Amino acid sequence: MILTQKTEHIRFVKFAVVGAIGSLIDIGVMNLMTQVFHLPLVLGGSISFVCAVVNNFIGNRYWTYPDSRSKPLHHQLGMFFLVNAIGIAIRIPILKYLEPPLAKLFENLAHISFEAADALAKNATLIFAIGIVMLWNFFVNRYWTYNDVDRPPREE
Repeated sequence: MILTQKTEHIRFVKFAVVGAIGSLIDIGVMNLMTQVFHLPLVLGGSISFVCAVVNNFIGNRYWTYPDSRSKPLHHQLGMFFLVNAIGIAIRIPILKYLEPPLAKLFENLAHISFEAADALAKNATLIFAIGIVMLWNFFVNRYWTYNDVDRPPREE
């Protein structure tokens, strides 16, 4: 069965909805870890990332790509995990190196306390990292992890 571009657009929207929910989980858990438990951003952001990945795998396997279940669950989860492991390798340097200068920038430009600037910088850094990693995740998961669903033929 050849799918229309409309079908791919619907899949992208579903992927984005699952990703948005995962992002809310990611941001919420990161704030819990860094603001309540005072973990460093890289550690708190890594824990929140794992929580979001579990949510995203379940959402994508059962809602975005329900026709992708020809692969065994453990095999597909392994593929999804590998894609996301590379995603976290992209994410960690962004979290580590972007947050400190953003905190200084927010503190200087907005004339707010260091604590407020730091919290704002952590969230801005995480949102930026989520955007970059989301692009990686969508394309690799669509054409590798979930490659068992029908898609339009390639143009030669």
